[in-house]
Amino acid sequence: MAITKDQILQNAKDLDVEFIHLQFTDLNGVMKNLSISYEQLEKALDGEIMFDGSSIDGFVRIEESDMYLKPDLNTFVVFPWKPQVGREARLICDIYNPDGTPFSGCPRNILKKKVKEAEDMGYTMYVGPECEFFLFEVDENNYPTLKTHDNAGYFDLAPVDLGESARRDMVVTLKEMGFEIEASHHEVAPGQHEIDFKYADALEAADDIMTFKMVVRVIAQRHGLHATFMPKPIFGINGSGMHLNQSLFKDGKNAFYDPDGPYELSDTAYKYIAGLIKHARGMAALTNPTVNSYKRLVPGYEAPVYIAWSPKNRSPLIRIPAKRGPSTRVEMRNPDPSANPYLALAASLAAGLDGVKNDLEAPPPVFSNVYEMGLKEKEEQGIDSLPGTLKEAIQELQADELLMETLGPHAQVKYIENKMQEWDSYRTKVSQWELDMYLTTI
Repeated sequence: MAITKDQILQNAKDLDVEFIHLQFTDLNGVMKNLSISYEQLEKALDGEIMFDGSSIDGFVRIEESDMYLKPDLNTFVVFPWKPQVGREARLICDIYNPDGTPFSGCPRNILKKKVKEAEDMGYTMYVGPECEFFLFEVDENNYPTLKTHDNAGYFDLAPVDLGESARRDMVVTLKEMGFEIEASHHEVAPGQHEIDFKYADALEAADDIMTFKMVVRVIAQRHGLHATFMPKPIFGINGSGMHLNQSLFKDGKNAFYDPDGPYELSDTAYKYIAGLIKHARGMAALTNPTVNSYKRLVPGYEAPVYIAWSPKNRSPLIRIPAKRGPSTRVEMRNPDPSANPYLALAASLAAGLDGVKNDLEAPPPVFSNVYEMGLKEKEEQGIDSLPGTLKEAIQELQADELLMETLGPHAQVKYIENKMQEWDSYRTKVSQWELDMYLTTI
């Protein structure tokens, strides 16, 4: 049931809310916020709060800087932690132009536009994210180190898993903010954790991912730890992924489920898979958007590298989890938590709908371990690879007309501009590896 403006004003008053954070996300997936006092809340709810868009990476030039924050009333939440003075709440906002039109460079608006396209076809996209992260110790200056606080492994418990206390507090806080937590556990690598929450429609899922990352960082800090969603912070151990479990519902029923279909999957599911596979290389720039993302996407550390699908094994890009009926879903395994969730989900939905609209045919499933296949065997089965670098991923994105159209004229230019600057900065830096390799040998 939708919450009203008057209900928010009354709730904020009853709960003694002093500050409200108007949150939004830039193109790089970084959460921004403008804080206002309770006295300004009604003005904010009417969409009358203005900010300087030229100060936000990827938004607008200084000569066209005035932009408006339009809150989504359903995202009003009071933070459960107690500050020293007054309570705090938040509202997630869309960005609007001064003329009252949605700003095309706002990631949330980009996703909403694609969600509307699905709705026009009769579909609702649901997403269940699986977010992994690392907890590291900090030094005497509270600066993050690479020292993990445990040597635990997959599903280990305390006392081996020393992060269990922090993870428990994260779960409690998330539940107080309305999340339904399905599982939380230690992951494969030391200091690595995962908390899974219930699926939601695409827009709510993207909002939840951003809120989740904020809560994890806040609670980690309160435990004297640093939480990072960097995909591959340490060489030689598993990196962090953000698997995206996706499904389409139509008329209240899971459109991917067909008890009489091969592997109990519907034609719609096969077409959706075909769309994801067709656009996988172009999507990588959005699902794996950093230089560091491609240090994770290498064989041997459980991260998918090869563009294939399977109803069973975990080595391909796409896996079909065993549950059927309402839980039938497609698990896309290459995204990582550095991704902007609004753009990653917009791209995934665009690719899947392309398959559905154009009756694309999915390749045969793969049952053997792709990592153990030789080059010739992969070529015979038509199994391609994801891009190996951010630069290659950006080039694939630029060549994908559908994804470029999904981003729109403004976002595509700004996003690619930002990512090429990131790549140029990386490629021109002299790394410690190069010094170790060449300084005394050449």
